[in-house]
Amino acid sequence: MTSSCGRPGCDGARATAGNDPDCADCAPAVPGGALSTDGFLGPAPTGVTASAAPRAGGRTVPDPRLPPDGSFVGTSRTLGSRRSVPGRMPRSESPVRSVRVRPATSSGWAPGRGRLGAGLVTVPEVPQADPRTAVSADPRVPEHRRFCGRADCGARVGRSRGGRPGRTEGFCTRCGHPYSFVPKLHAGDLVHEQYEVVGCLAHGGQGWIHLAVDHAVSDRWVVLKGLPGTADDDALAVAVPVLRHLAEIEHPNIVRIHNFVEHPDPRTGSLDGYIVMEYIGGRSLREIANERTTADRGRRAPLPVEQACAYGLEALEALGHLHSRNLLYCDFKPDNAIQQQDRLKLIDMGAVRRIDDTGGPVHGTAGYQAPEVAVLGPSVASDLYTVARTIAVLVFDFQGFTTVYADSLPPPEHIDVFNEYESLYRFLVRATDPDPTRRFASAGEMAEQLTGVLREVVALRTGQPRPALSALFGPELGCPAADPFPGPAGWRPDAGPVRAALAPVAATALALPVPHPDPDDPCAGFLAGLAAPAPRGMLTALASAPADSAERRLREARALLETGDPQAAAGALKAAEATNDGDWRVVWYRGVVALAAGDAEGAAWAFDAVYDAFPGETAPKLALAVCAELLGQADNAAEYYRSVWTTDPGFVSAAFGLARVRLAVGDRTGAVLALESVPEASVHSTAARMATVRARLTGDGGAPAGPDDLVAAAWQVERLRDLGLDAVRREQLTVEVLSAALAGVQTGEARRAVHGISGAGDGNRPGVGASLLGSRPDERGLRLGLERSYRALARLAQRGEERIDLVERANRCRPRTWM
Repeated sequence: MTSSCGRPGCDGARATAGNDPDCADCAPAVPGGALSTDGFLGPAPTGVTASAAPRAGGRTVPDPRLPPDGSFVGTSRTLGSRRSVPGRMPRSESPVRSVRVRPATSSGWAPGRGRLGAGLVTVPEVPQADPRTAVSADPRVPEHRRFCGRADCGARVGRSRGGRPGRTEGFCTRCGHPYSFVPKLHAGDLVHEQYEVVGCLAHGGQGWIHLAVDHAVSDRWVVLKGLPGTADDDALAVAVPVLRHLAEIEHPNIVRIHNFVEHPDPRTGSLDGYIVMEYIGGRSLREIANERTTADRGRRAPLPVEQACAYGLEALEALGHLHSRNLLYCDFKPDNAIQQQDRLKLIDMGAVRRIDDTGGPVHGTAGYQAPEVAVLGPSVASDLYTVARTIAVLVFDFQGFTTVYADSLPPPEHIDVFNEYESLYRFLVRATDPDPTRRFASAGEMAEQLTGVLREVVALRTGQPRPALSALFGPELGCPAADPFPGPAGWRPDAGPVRAALAPVAATALALPVPHPDPDDPCAGFLAGLAAPAPRGMLTALASAPADSAERRLREARALLETGDPQAAAGALKAAEATNDGDWRVVWYRGVVALAAGDAEGAAWAFDAVYDAFPGETAPKLALAVCAELLGQADNAAEYYRSVWTTDPGFVSAAFGLARVRLAVGDRTGAVLALESVPEASVHSTAARMATVRARLTGDGGAPAGPDDLVAAAWQVERLRDLGLDAVRREQLTVEVLSAALAGVQTGEARRAVHGISGAGDGNRPGVGASLLGSRPDERGLRLGLERSYRALARLAQRGEERIDLVERANRCRPRTWM
């Protein structure tokens, strides 16, 4: 079925079944390549024109190398709930000019039921059906899918005119190139005296694809794929070397090429070339996607993000293998990938060409082909571009991806999946950057980051952590804010519970993960052999380095930061940038130096740029969370902290940060849950339990803690004592609990407090009867308990003045008596 196009000035028609993306009359051809329209969705919304299409990553923010003093005028567009944290900057302004990373390593993929899903997600299997059921009963090409096959033309051909049906064979009126949409092979034809044709499977951008039986090899099923233009000797001379390479490729994600044969055209008698490939039973990604429909007029429902990412990883593995063989695939799209059981395979190898081939036609598909191919030709970067575009088409209702957004992404604020998964959006933005030099450098690097995005998506959807070692960053270096609720200087427990307070900012900056050193740096061996002396000793050792390299300068900048001199560290960083401009490590350390100096906004710009470059890494999100917290953006900080902590519990500082920002907005329950989620196996478990006690004592809106929280806090203190908490901290926590209970009694909550604390408790937190940490829950009993704890602290005090102060506190707390 078809319907009118609906675009102003066009009276064409488009399919309504969801199998074709755009109107046949106004869909553009692929510049520099053979036109092959493809997709699942309808046209762009009425009224949207190409000139109004927002470019991918259209946000403009200050360059982090410039001071945010108004000398650079820009606007900030945020993503999702991130209202003020610096957003993704245009690549032309990003300080990460040429991302240089170590060779991609294993992503830590765990063995699963099958390869598809990378051990992180289970993708429904697709059973292999009887090949005969896949044969088309009436092999016809709809008129709205008929285009000239000449690479530099792509005009509409074979269309109805004046009430007459369109011709299935003829010549293009624009360039004169012949076209034919009639199958050249028919059931029963014997090709090369070996392959008996069964029928047509489908029509692609380069002709019909036929199913056949190989009578020479156990009557196995094979596919015959025509190669247009091979009747020309020059074209055949170019195609044969590529076909030989393809025949040598054996990879589980790539269709196997068995042979290359020729068969005479029944109409002209000229010899046409055919690739003989293995038959892959299953369903293409297009078919899998089209099977999902919504109740809203039968539109296609997007695939789950994790399933689309799993497909992308399989495709990248296949493309990476081709690239290692000096070949480009050129035309990856949902039609050209078939899932068979638990494996994804690339099919249709007709567009494959050598990387160093600068001539011949380039075959691609509108909406998937990179924009620079028309001028620069295909490349590794353009191959990776097609994978990202395919993922985008699969995960959201990407209307107009062949027209309005042919080389861009829609505004993120209008796409739910982008708002839910910012890392996915940043991944797609980098992979489809208009500048090919700013995309991922290899399939391995792109797969590494996509795996990180997939881990985050799965963790957020299931609540189950999906940690993995990073190829770029080490672990966080401690947790300086391990106790997010400390008392003020000198510890004044009678001041009552206090609000969250960050650890010293410089210590927080230095605790962030450190980038792995560049193994190709001239000083890599020298630096690896250095011990870890005090910062001054490190600076002395660095003076004897064999070369003045970027890695040496970065190590010097860190040592200067550790001495408390951020200005000197900034100077060393400038020298490192001059040595190796564009190294992402320089940008990362620029953020660390700015954060240590108290410039949270400047640090956020740098960390944001690293997040753009490596959207699958955890470290940039943790750093942005710290910056957002310092800038007072509790909602932004909470989202980043939650993402980090849910994905990888190894970053314990994220749990404390999440507790801080939740408590800051009055969500005491959320803060307690975040702290209680720190596992007992963690070295910060004791600090988390202590912080839980203090969080429970922080009443909502400044009100005294209620009976349930007092009981829970007391139970936690008792549990900490059983776990070996030292006497000083145990008595300090006891003072805080009893002080909170006394505050409730003194504000008229005495009776309710007594009855509440005397409850029976539950299976996890037993009731304390008429006792709260050994004291009766009334004013007299609480005062006696406070006096007892203060005197115990006085006995444990190391300094005389502290002992005297604690004794005086004990006397003030003692209830009035006659003696």
